[in-house]
Amino acid sequence: MDLTHHIAGPYCTKLLADFGADVLKIERPGGDPARRLAPFFHDQPDPEKGLPFAYLNTNKKSVTLNLKSPRGQKIVRSLARDCDIVVENFAPRVMPSLGLGFDGLRQENQSLVMVSISNFGQTGPYRDYKAEDIVEYALGGLMYIFGAYDGKPLKHAFHQAQFKAGTDAASAALIALYHQRLTGQGQHVDVSIQEAVATGLRDVVNNFTYTGAVRRRQPNHSGDLNRLRATADGHMLPTPGLASFNWKTLVDFLGLPELDDDKFRTPSARLANAEELGLILDSYFIKQNKYEMFYNSQQHRFIYGVIQSPEEVLADPQFESRGYFVEVDHPTIGPLRYPGAPFNMEGTPWQIKGPAPGLGQHNQEVLGERLGYSNAELAGLRAEGTI
Repeated sequence: MDLTHHIAGPYCTKLLADFGADVLKIERPGGDPARRLAPFFHDQPDPEKGLPFAYLNTNKKSVTLNLKSPRGQKIVRSLARDCDIVVENFAPRVMPSLGLGFDGLRQENQSLVMVSISNFGQTGPYRDYKAEDIVEYALGGLMYIFGAYDGKPLKHAFHQAQFKAGTDAASAALIALYHQRLTGQGQHVDVSIQEAVATGLRDVVNNFTYTGAVRRRQPNHSGDLNRLRATADGHMLPTPGLASFNWKTLVDFLGLPELDDDKFRTPSARLANAEELGLILDSYFIKQNKYEMFYNSQQHRFIYGVIQSPEEVLADPQFESRGYFVEVDHPTIGPLRYPGAPFNMEGTPWQIKGPAPGLGQHNQEVLGERLGYSNAELAGLRAEGTI
């Protein structure tokens, strides 16, 4: 049962649904707020045309329920009796206040696994604080190391902290489910988005813990070999790879004999002559084709990367060879290409059986056929605002 909204919770349940779980999404009668999250198909704001929602809710069924309504709460408790897992991402105080916290739902199902995703976890002094993705980045410690050291800290675009937390939550749900299968025991899983961010900082935290060293943001001088470079047809990120690379090998690969000079042979010399080195590299790369450089670099074991536009990503031969992008036909927005399987499994393959559901699309199927509500009772629930 999916009692989630926005990004982190829906991504957790999407991962489970796309690998075969039967996921029932419970939405407030007005719908998950993510239905109103841009961008929209053809830039037309519509709760059935929100592209993030369409991606995050494939393979799910939608039932509308007002969780503040006593009859809505009764229905949730009834549905929990036949669930293995309940996932929710409300503020920690919300579900217990509705009588739908872990202790409440466990009375209906002793083997229930409940996964709670929140900004800072179910305990601690920040438990009830509000946050957004950039706040999680900042308080998780990740922003401190992103950006140039002579500039302000930066974060990645969009909702990376939310997606990381959703991934962690899906993993935790399956570990708890495995324990349930072995012992019959349910449990409450507590996922903090702040901690999900911090788990990616193992080397940074360990360096400080063991040596007192503080990793700073990266230098941004023009001679930095890892600096983004403009090419004749776009941009690429040229990097020689390991710090122990042979300078002469790089000079020969680039075909720039002027770099075979004491001014550039060592890291210290390159730093002292960074401006001159940067001018040479910039004037060289601006004449190059980024894909030719990318393919040639692999022959010399250099780690070059092409900065690909969305169009180039969709046409990428590696993605195409592995069939990564898939087409999903949505009843409102039509067929669109979606990101595919996050990983491939032989025994339980990832697959899209259906697009994101319409709001309340499965009320009749779930409430009527599964729980036995008559058409008249459903009409009454709808009239009173329960569904």
